[in-house]
Amino acid sequence: MYYKAQYISPLGDILLASDESSIIGLWTQQQKYIDHTMPKEMIENENIPILKEAIGWLDAYFAGKKPKVSDLPLAPIGGQFKQQVWRILTKIPYGELRTYGSIAEEVARAMGKERMSAQAVGGAVGHNPISIIIPCHRVVGKNGSLTGYAGGLDKKIKLLEHEGVDMTGLFVPKYLGK
Repeated sequence: MYYKAQYISPLGDILLASDESSIIGLWTQQQKYIDHTMPKEMIENENIPILKEAIGWLDAYFAGKKPKVSDLPLAPIGGQFKQQVWRILTKIPYGELRTYGSIAEEVARAMGKERMSAQAVGGAVGHNPISIIIPCHRVVGKNGSLTGYAGGLDKKIKLLEHEGVDMTGLFVPKYLGK
């Protein structure tokens, strides 16, 4: 059984989901891949304790505090490769950035492989079902390009600015329409 709760954030409406003991999803409005990562049947119940905890975590985050990813039990649904990538994302500190390439190198080491595709990592990052809490917005291209945020680049930029990231050298690629 899955449960859901709505949260009103500075980015717009957020949908939180839980299996009652862990957070399994956090999606913003019109998030890409939402149909692939969200359970089809959920019951609205904002009184589930873990959903209340997640709402408190988001309140703290948007108030400028730095809640830790480890403060919440998370259980994103996905295969082994995606799980590996998402674990790495949880270790990116508040206000810091990593590149798809550096994550690919870390995944390759963990899997005992010589190389790993940054594009494959990008696919896993883009399908992260617990955005914001699992901070996929902190991943950028090696040249500073702000690509690959399923919630929309406008939201990625707002989250990075909210965390005080130095935006110097970061840019939206021309092919993305800005």
